[in-house]
Amino acid sequence: METEKPKPDHSLIDDLQGLSLGVFLCAFGVHLLTSAGLVTGQTAGVAVILSYLTGYSFGTMFFAVNLPFYLLAWRRLGAAFTIKSLICVTLLSVVTEIMPLGITMEALDPVFAALAFGALVGVGLLAMFRHNGSLGGLGVVALIVQDTTGFRAGWVQLIFDAAIFSFAFFILPPSVIAYSLIGAVVLNLVITINHRRDRYIAT
Repeated sequence: METEKPKPDHSLIDDLQGLSLGVFLCAFGVHLLTSAGLVTGQTAGVAVILSYLTGYSFGTMFFAVNLPFYLLAWRRLGAAFTIKSLICVTLLSVVTEIMPLGITMEALDPVFAALAFGALVGVGLLAMFRHNGSLGGLGVVALIVQDTTGFRAGWVQLIFDAAIFSFAFFILPPSVIAYSLIGAVVLNLVITINHRRDRYIAT
């Protein structure tokens, strides 16, 4: 007979370092992505596309696009998750605005940018998930689907990505879409393989 795995006891300091690391990794990944002129899926992908179309910064669009999802998160995933996600989204929006002040890209291979983006953001999101946070948006929907049906969050996100990339195909060159898909696949594989409730139950 299997015994239930104990939930990890995360202190406030644990959460702060875990969520902060996740935000930094995701911000760095997004900086590489946008510096290479690529796109991605999920809410971040919507924000990237809107930033390209409107001229507004990614940080501004990302914060705005996430707003409708907080009510869903509050109702289905609780106040703690929603508040942490709001903090993470806000911090990511701010950090992506100031990231270019610390690092600029004079030459960036699109394949490297895509691979690094996928790996960095994948690990960053895992850090947030394991401290009961997220970057909101469609990721909230993916987590709800996984927790209620058992269908992996990574596969849910791949379905969302397919729809977003299908739209991006009409406004961006095929080469940009191809490179961007590499990053999206890497990101979602990191989440699919590693984010499992039976291995790690976040508090």
